[in-house]
Amino acid sequence: MLALSRKKGEALVINNNIEITVLEVKGDQVKLGISAPKEVPVYRKEVYLQIQESTKEAAETTSLEALKKLF
Repeated sequence: MLALSRKKGEALVINNNIEITVLEVKGDQVKLGISAPKEVPVYRKEVYLQIQESTKEAAETTSLEALKKLF
């Protein structure tokens, strides 16, 4: 993991097309602004994990249903 220090108004760039800017720092919270192409999905980690779990469950359900139809 790369750890960087940034101040309010400062940014970092990822892969030449994603820019993350520190918009505000309040106590222990940091507000970030993310500029990325529309085809690049950006999620909070907890949302991303929920999506992964739902996708996994859907794949398992679909596989079981497909197997039941074979027999």
